[in-house]
Amino acid sequence: MDQEYLNIIGGVVAIIGSIILFISSLGLVRMPDAYNRIQVGTKASTMGTILSVASLFFFYPGWFGKLIVLVLFVLITNPVSSHVLARAAYHIKVPFSKNTIVDQLKEKQDKDDRSAHLRKVRTKKQGE
Repeated sequence: MDQEYLNIIGGVVAIIGSIILFISSLGLVRMPDAYNRIQVGTKASTMGTILSVASLFFFYPGWFGKLIVLVLFVLITNPVSSHVLARAAYHIKVPFSKNTIVDQLKEKQDKDDRSAHLRKVRTKKQGE
C-alpha cells in the first residue's frame, strides 16, 4: 500500500482517538460523583489511548512490537489503577451521588458479615 494512504489512515485513527479522549474529558466534567468520573475516565481514556498508539503503526510500521507492548500496558494498568482508586475512595467514604441507588459493595460486605456471624454461631454450638 502506498505510504500516502497509510498516512491518511493513521491520521484518521489518531483523530478518532483524540475525539474519544475529548469526549472522556467532557464526561469527567459532567458526571455527578467521583465513582462515575473514575469509570468514564478509565473506559474512554483506555480506548482513546489505544487508538492514538495504534495510529502510530501507520506512520512507523517498524515499531509494531513496541506499540503492541504499549497497548498491552495500557490495557492492564488503566483498569487496575481505576479499580484501586475507586476502592480507596469507597474506603475513605467519598460520598455517592444523590442518584445512586445500589451499593453492591456494601451489600456484599453485609452478606459476608452475616455469613461470618452464622459460622461463629454454628462453631459455638458444635463446640458445646
